[in-house]
Amino acid sequence: MPDVKAIYYFRPDTHTTPAEAARAIAEEETTGTWTRLTTRQDYIQALDGEVLEVEPSGSGYVTTIRYPAEIFEPGNVPQYLSVVAGNLFGLGRLDAVRLLDVEFPETLTDFRGPNFGIEGVRHLIGSRDRPHVGTIIKPKVGLSPDDTALVAYQAASGGVDFIKDDETLTDQAFCPMEERVEAVMGRLDEARDETGRMVLYAVNVSDRTDRIVERAERAIERGANTIMVDVITCGFSALQALSEAPSISVPIHVHRTMHGAMTRNPEHGIAMRPIARLVRMMGGDQLHTGTVSGKMGHNTEELLGDNAVLTQPYFGFREVFPVASGGLHPGKVHAELATLGTDIVLQAGGGIHGHPEGTAAGARAMRQAVDAFLEGVSAEEYAEDHVELRHAISLWGAE
Repeated sequence: MPDVKAIYYFRPDTHTTPAEAARAIAEEETTGTWTRLTTRQDYIQALDGEVLEVEPSGSGYVTTIRYPAEIFEPGNVPQYLSVVAGNLFGLGRLDAVRLLDVEFPETLTDFRGPNFGIEGVRHLIGSRDRPHVGTIIKPKVGLSPDDTALVAYQAASGGVDFIKDDETLTDQAFCPMEERVEAVMGRLDEARDETGRMVLYAVNVSDRTDRIVERAERAIERGANTIMVDVITCGFSALQALSEAPSISVPIHVHRTMHGAMTRNPEHGIAMRPIARLVRMMGGDQLHTGTVSGKMGHNTEELLGDNAVLTQPYFGFREVFPVASGGLHPGKVHAELATLGTDIVLQAGGGIHGHPEGTAAGARAMRQAVDAFLEGVSAEEYAEDHVELRHAISLWGAE
């Protein structure tokens, strides 16, 4: 049976050799512990982890460890993580350790994956060969349902393809989810009548795993055409529950809030790559992966690899739409598309709602910046004949 291979970066403490440190990871995550055991039976050896290689990398080392497939419970992703990303982060013999990637065999990837993926989302929107433009309702929290709907209407009128709640907005008293969904979808119907364009609205259904499906069902009953889940705070099993529920008939937008606690340190924690793999396996249709020019920390090489994990062939799963979000505005569109390509959702919050002429103008400026790139024209040149883009560049500049 094919086994699991996990790749780690690590730095051993001053009293531990690289080989000893790698072996400590393999033992801690499988059958070993800090001392000799009187309970160990000979047959257990078949479940031992194996260090396949240790190579220098920067100020530390990279190791590949093989974990026997038998140690994993098929279909139980929380248990998968307890092996490849368990107690190793606290090992005293390691000054730092980071899970870089993990390769699962087909026997452990018997999941549905995305129900829509890039192709399905494009079919709903009616787009081909262009990036999608999205926005986040801003301010993050505080707006009433009617004012939230007004912002959504303005963004849709301006040309966005996708609108989402922020990660902190769920079902608070100042903006109840059901009332919000009805108000937003009503205004999006108005925008569709006026423009002929369908716009997706991802309502945040993040909640306890035992009631997240029911919350999503209530949103869909009131017209929601997309749902959103905060996958790190809710858990991968919550995403799996949503994607596998027959009643959830809309795309699932996956936010990664809190990921930076694991991904930001280049020497310790968990890289975005394993998270992206699991989101695809669990059924996310869109996933935030980062930008090359936005406000959040980023590593372009890692980001390209993360997006490839979402879009390249992987056990027959549909492709996931990568989402670039965080500090984007029309002047940054060229930098994003030139590096990340056009199978991307460009998501701007303040970069749309902060436009001097308002949300609709901000949405038009983003679409104009996309059109400029697709036509092979610089944003500055395109702005000469497009006033919304010109005003955006005047305010924020262009890269």
